[in-house]
Amino acid sequence: MKDYDEPLFLISVVAKVLSIHPQTLRQYEREGLIEPSRTDGRMRLYSQRDVDKVKMILRLTRDLGVNLAGVDVILQLKEKMDEFETTIDQLRDELDEFKKGGIPAKKSLVKRKNSFDIIFYDEKLK
Repeated sequence: MKDYDEPLFLISVVAKVLSIHPQTLRQYEREGLIEPSRTDGRMRLYSQRDVDKVKMILRLTRDLGVNLAGVDVILQLKEKMDEFETTIDQLRDELDEFKKGGIPAKKSLVKRKNSFDIIFYDEKLK
């Protein structure tokens, strides 16, 4: 099975599969909405992730009437939400480890994550 991010598809293939003009894909790239890989000969190669992102862009523009500036904002918000979900998952894992006694009881731990601090401490040290 190929990797989700592996660049496999030429612009003509993606355009045909999605029933859009290749110029539309070029416009999305100019707008910074997608960023396909390039071969040494500068040909665009799209991964399945890129294709899925274009599908989302098309759904937003065609079905919901969102303009490209709005699509850009939505994609940025989605990316931020994905980052926050990853951070939350990591923090849950750390909390589970703490509850299992993975952090020595006599030490405090300050863990920096993005723009906030999480402080674990031993109640007995107060």
